[in-house]
Amino acid sequence: MAGSALLAVAFDFGTTYSGYAFSFRSDPLKVQTNQGWIAGSDQLISLKTPTCVLLSPNGQFDSFGFEAENKFATLAEDNKHHGWFLFRRFKMILHSNEELSRSTTVEDINGKSMPALSIFTMSIKYLKKHFTEALNKQKTGIVDKDIQYVITVPAIWNDSAKQFMREAAEKAGIEKARLKLSYEPEAASIWCQTISTDVQETWSKAGRQYMVIDLGGGTADISVHEKQIDNTLKELYKASGGPWGGTVIDDNYLEFLTNIFGKKTVLRFKEEQMEDYFQLLREFEIKKRSIKPESNEKITFRLSASIKELYQKENILSLEDKIARLGLSDNVTFTGDKLRVEASVIKKLFESPIRSIIEHVQQILAKPNMQKVKMILLVGGFGECKLAQDLIQKEIQYQKIIIPEEAGLVVLKGAVRFGHFQDIVRSRIMAHTYGLAVCKVFVEQKHINAKVRIVDGKKNADNIFDMIIRAGEEVNIRKEISKSYVPTHPDKTSLNVYCAETMDPIYTTDIGCKLLGTVRVAHANGRSKEDNRLKVSFIFGDTELFVKAVNMRTKEEFSSYMDCL
Repeated sequence: MAGSALLAVAFDFGTTYSGYAFSFRSDPLKVQTNQGWIAGSDQLISLKTPTCVLLSPNGQFDSFGFEAENKFATLAEDNKHHGWFLFRRFKMILHSNEELSRSTTVEDINGKSMPALSIFTMSIKYLKKHFTEALNKQKTGIVDKDIQYVITVPAIWNDSAKQFMREAAEKAGIEKARLKLSYEPEAASIWCQTISTDVQETWSKAGRQYMVIDLGGGTADISVHEKQIDNTLKELYKASGGPWGGTVIDDNYLEFLTNIFGKKTVLRFKEEQMEDYFQLLREFEIKKRSIKPESNEKITFRLSASIKELYQKENILSLEDKIARLGLSDNVTFTGDKLRVEASVIKKLFESPIRSIIEHVQQILAKPNMQKVKMILLVGGFGECKLAQDLIQKEIQYQKIIIPEEAGLVVLKGAVRFGHFQDIVRSRIMAHTYGLAVCKVFVEQKHINAKVRIVDGKKNADNIFDMIIRAGEEVNIRKEISKSYVPTHPDKTSLNVYCAETMDPIYTTDIGCKLLGTVRVAHANGRSKEDNRLKVSFIFGDTELFVKAVNMRTKEEFSSYMDCL
C-alpha cells in the first residue's frame, strides 16, 4: 500500500487557519509540523497561521498569515494602507457555490475584488515555499520529484470546488501527478487508527463502525466509516454537513459588540485601529476554545481603549446608559480596558451552529443502517472548543465520544499518512447521481416532457439522463463502470457528463442536474456510426471523477478529468 514518494507533505488550507505537516517514508508516523508561526507583538506561538493574504497596491503578493495581518495593521496605523488588499477567510467562497468558475472573484477586507483563483494560488504557493525552506534546513537531499503533495478539502464540497483547489495548487507549482486531494474527515479517521486511546482495542477491531465529526472554521464535515479486516476504511454514509464552523460564533460575537457600540463605531474601529481589531479577534479565538461549560461567572475580554473613545465621539449616550437601554446591565460591565460578560450571554453565541450540528448528527444516527455506530470521533479546530464538546456529549446519547489530543492537527497528520498510503480508503458512498446526456428513440407515452430531435429521419427524445451510478451507492476506489454508446455524429462525439442531487433524474434539464463537463471524441474514419461504437467508462471513488471513452474497433482512447469550472 505504501507510495513511492520519499516524503509526503500535507497542506491544511482552512477557512480560519492554515498549516502544513510532513513525514518521511522511512518513518511515516513521525509527522513534523511547523512550530514557529509567531502571531505578533505578544509573541503568541501557533501551530497554524491565519488564512490571510496581503497584496500590494499593484496586486502583487506581499505576505501571508500573521505577517500579512500585522503588516496591514501597521500600514493602517500610519494611514498608508490605502490601495493595499487584505483577504481573510475567503475559503468559504467555494462552499455550495453553484456559480463557481475560474473567473469567480473574492472581496478583501474593504470590499475590493480580485480573482479568487489568484488568491488561492498565492496562498498555496506561500505554504509550499515555507515548507521547502523548512525541509532544506534539514539537509535531507530530497528534491521536489521525491515529494507527494496532499491538500485537504471538505468532503461535502462539490466537484467544482475540488477542481478549483486542484487547479490553484497546480498553478502554485505542484505537479499534477504528485498531487492528491484528501477529504478532511477521512484524513482524521486515517490518523486516529494510529493513536492510543482507552478504547484502542475496540477502535482497531475489524468491523468497528464510527462517525467522524470534523468541526473546522467554516464547515462541519461528517463521515461514517467501518474498519476492515485488512486495515482499510469503508465509508458507510455519504459525506454530509454544513456551514456550521467556528466562524459563525466569531460573527455572532462581532454582532454582539455591534449591538453595544453601534455599526458606525465598529466599522471605524476596524478601519482605523486595525491592529487592535485583529487582537480582539485573536483573543476571542483563544477564549472560544477554553470557555468551560460549567462556568457561571463573568468572562473577561480585553478591549482596546480606542473602541470606547470612538464610541464616545459618535454617541451622546454613555456606554453604561446604552447597555442599560439594551437590558444588559446585569450581564455586561466595563472595567478599564476589560469587558466582562456573563457566561450565559457568551454561551448563547454558540447555540445556533452547535444545534445544527447535533440535529444533523442525530438524523444520520437514526437511519436503519447506522444502528451499529457506537463511537464518535470529534476533531478540528472548533472541535477543541470545550462548549461544543460538552453540548455534543450531552445531546448525542448512547455514543462514546472521543476527542484526541491536538484535535486541530488530526486532519493535517492524517492527510500526511494518506499521502504515504493512498489505498487506505477502500470505498466511498456516492453523494450524487452521475450519468450522460443521450438521445433515445422517442416513445410518446414515456417521453412526455422530452425535447424532440430528428436524427437520421427518426424522432428522438433529447436530453435523457442515462444513469451510470446512483447517489447513495457504495463504490470501490478507482472502480470502473462502463457502458456502450453509438456516436451521435459520423466524425466526432461530445459526451456531456451530468450529476444530479436526486436519485432518479429523468432529463438532464431536471432541477438539481448540473453539467460537469464534456469529453470530446474524434472518429473521422469514414465508417458508420455503429462501426465507431464507444465504450465510455467512469472511474469513481477517488476524490475526483475521471471519464474515458474508447473506440471499440480502433481501441483509440480519449480521457479527461471533468472540467467543472
